[in-house]
Amino acid sequence: MESLNPNISLLSTRPAVMTVDLGRLARNLGRIQTHVRKNGSATKVMAVVKANAYGHGLEKCALHLEASGVDFLGCAYVEEGIILRRAGVKIPILIFGGILADQARLYIEHDLDITASSVSKLDHIEATAAAMGRRARVHLKIDTGMERLGVHHDTSDALLERTLSLKWTDVTGIFSHFARSDEADFSFTELQLERFLECARFFERHALPMPLRHIANSAAILRSAATHLDMVRPGISLYGVHPAPGVEDPLGLEPVLSLKTKVVYFKVVKAGNGVSYGHLWKPEHDTRVVTLPVGYGDGYPRALSNKAEVLIRGRRVPVVGAICMDQLMVDIGAGEAYNGDEAVLIGTQVAEDGTSETILVEELAARAGTIAYEILVGLNARIPRKYLGG
Repeated sequence: MESLNPNISLLSTRPAVMTVDLGRLARNLGRIQTHVRKNGSATKVMAVVKANAYGHGLEKCALHLEASGVDFLGCAYVEEGIILRRAGVKIPILIFGGILADQARLYIEHDLDITASSVSKLDHIEATAAAMGRRARVHLKIDTGMERLGVHHDTSDALLERTLSLKWTDVTGIFSHFARSDEADFSFTELQLERFLECARFFERHALPMPLRHIANSAAILRSAATHLDMVRPGISLYGVHPAPGVEDPLGLEPVLSLKTKVVYFKVVKAGNGVSYGHLWKPEHDTRVVTLPVGYGDGYPRALSNKAEVLIRGRRVPVVGAICMDQLMVDIGAGEAYNGDEAVLIGTQVAEDGTSETILVEELAARAGTIAYEILVGLNARIPRKYLGG
């Protein structure tokens, strides 16, 4: 049997592609930097690239953000940080997640900033650094109302005071996380900020240099300059997606990702004939149905069955029947489509008459009854990624 050409990527032959515009990513970063540095502020920006850079591709996005002048990167797990160091990233990387005892050495070996969320964890980091003869860097995590990681703001004294006797560990940051900054009622967010600032005043009271204070996520960055402090942590907004319905974007951020595929089959479905598993959709009249080679196995949610629309020839057409693992069906009615025609699942398509239509991630999330974050991070490695502007 003839062997496959090793120079051809099997994934590159798929009639589906996710395009990531790194030029847009850099422009979004620039707009956020300008926004938080108004009036001469020196506020830094930590680009959050956890969960495969929100589905956009961890290494490519991180390296481009570094080249574009971002100050910090933020990841969820130590493994993500190690991948970035091996890819050649040199700027500071903070790992947000909880640290287990046997992981401290990995953080220090790979020059990763550690989240210290309790006295015991800080003690272990200090002991590990001393044993290795290498300095560790930590950001102290204060829980101001998220009830996830970190010491409670009103019992944080022990953690803060422990920092006074550290010999091998540098406190480079202190941070918290907003729980409700994307809601219309901003009062709890303001309370969290007040709690956080009071904790950080510990360093002023002891005449110590203030570590980097950071608490602002995407929604807070867009809504409140008071939250920006010494550093901000844009996540989903960096990729041009709104953090929540109702959160306005005054910066003109651009969607970075698009998802396109091609028609692979066309047929006429007779009135009353069920389409796909369970026959959840049956046409009332004879109609034309095309098949697209994308499904929930790629991360396109099954919850969009009979709810989503795609773009073919510049017009919206509905997804019909249950979305399969590898395929979905679209009703084009009396319209035309041929094998090889482009279909846009996320992004913009221009019709022959010059008009255009756009399907945003936010729309898919609303139709699926979820959040845009889940749509983005669900798009997996089975879909080839193409990078522009890098």
